[in-house]
This record gives sequence, structure tokens and C-alpha cells, in this order.
Amino acid sequence: MAGNPETWETEGGALRGTPNQVEWAERIKRQVDCEFDRVSASFRSRAAMQNPVKRTETNAILDILEDKRGDVMSRQDAGYFIREWQEISDQVRQLIAGDARYLAIKSAREARKQEAIE
Repeated sequence: MAGNPETWETEGGALRGTPNQVEWAERIKRQVDCEFDRVSASFRSRAAMQNPVKRTETNAILDILEDKRGDVMSRQDAGYFIREWQEISDQVRQLIAGDARYLAIKSAREARKQEAIE
């Protein structure tokens, strides 16, 4: 029936939407996964050059990143990918920056900087 969401099986699982929405969302979803890969590679490259304390924090951020990837990629609503990810900009960064674990890491870094100044 027109207007009623349907479920269409795809390689990554079931997405809900019309056939056109599902096809569109699958293309977007592949781009989103590539964006997560790009951000991950950037953090891994940075971690390789850091001292042990900063490397540990960066690895924790990578854990956050993978958690967020899992959350996003498990979404089944084709409309979500079309609405939220059609134009990829800094969504991945925003997902990380809004996480409580990241905020704790950021606070710890700022406290260390403050201690070094004093």
C-alpha cells in the first residue's frame, strides 16, 4: 500500500521504507560506513604518534567511535539515513563530542593542561 513503510531485506539487514528509499538509504549507509572508517584511520594515525597517556585516551575515543558506528549502522529506518546522513559533514565528530565518555576525556585533558600551567 502506498505510504505504508515496508521492510526490504538487504545485505546489512532489513531496512524499512519503500524500495526507492531503501536503495537510496543503502547507498548513503555505505558512505556513512566509509566516513566512520576515515575518522577511525585519522585517530589511529594520531594515536601512533602520541605519548602513552594520550594514546590511551585516543584509543578510548576509538572505542566510542565504534560504539557510535554500531548504533548508527544498526538503524533500520531508511528515512533516518536519508534525513540525517544524506549530506555527510561532521556528524561523526558530533556523535563523539556529545558522548559522556568523551566529555570525561576532554575534562581530564583540560585538567592536565591546567596542572602544567600551575
